[in-house]
Amino acid sequence: MVHTLIPETLPAADVDDVARVLTPEGERIPDRLLDPWITDVNTGALRALHRDMSVLRRLDAEGVALQRQGQLGLWAPCAGQEATQIGIARAFRDDDFHFTSYRELGVLYARGVSPDGLVRQWRGEAPSGYDPFDVHVAPLQIIIGAQSLHAVGYAMGVQRDGGDQVAAAWFGDGATSEGDVSEALVWAASFDAPVVFVCTNNQYAISEPVGVQTRHSIATRAAGFGVPSLRVDGNDVLACLAAGRWAAHHARSGEGPAFIEAVTYRMGPHTTSDDPTRYRTADEREAWARRDPIDRVA
Repeated sequence: MVHTLIPETLPAADVDDVARVLTPEGERIPDRLLDPWITDVNTGALRALHRDMSVLRRLDAEGVALQRQGQLGLWAPCAGQEATQIGIARAFRDDDFHFTSYRELGVLYARGVSPDGLVRQWRGEAPSGYDPFDVHVAPLQIIIGAQSLHAVGYAMGVQRDGGDQVAAAWFGDGATSEGDVSEALVWAASFDAPVVFVCTNNQYAISEPVGVQTRHSIATRAAGFGVPSLRVDGNDVLACLAAGRWAAHHARSGEGPAFIEAVTYRMGPHTTSDDPTRYRTADEREAWARRDPIDRVA
């Protein structure tokens, strides 16, 4: 059964037709599919999620500052995407393995990577700033979409070893235009691999808006491969936590892969080498600032 929350004719640019449990104003609203996965979230748990996102934003700001000071060669900011990264990452077990792109700073933070480890690779001092087998995160991947294949391969290995760990592949909306992601979905669906695909739809593949990449929501692409999907508000940390728990449970239960499209926004540049004012407006950025994931929880 395909769990999709959007009609097939939904325009790719419609960012409001998503599942959420917190409105942009912070009002708690019910959702039939998401609510069962977050019944245990009390005030303390919500406060912890708020702290995680706040610390992540501060770490990201430090990374940008260090690059501007010449201490780092490059930095890929994640400001605005804190709810997607923290909410979904916190849904997995400690022994699940993550395969990320270069922007998932929050996944590294959630998995316990130290602050100095977050910058060592960007400084050019090491192939990775952490031991992948200590934190269960593969070294970050620069090649767009390649990590989706790595995640599926790892998941198939777990499957053949008789384990119950889950692999997670993290990528952006632009990566879904790459062949690697489609090939990964084919293999995962064909072999019921215990893998979760997490697509962070932050509206831009560098300078190309998502509406140019697809006429329908990205979540519907997964349905074409027979992979159940959820399209959630990526600025709602509770919705992301619920979606992550649903997807991890689905994969761990032997039901095969699952796909999450988290609709969010990249508030900063693609990297510190990019000038986003050349391809998007101040009004657009301000509209998304009013959807801030940290303010929403507060």
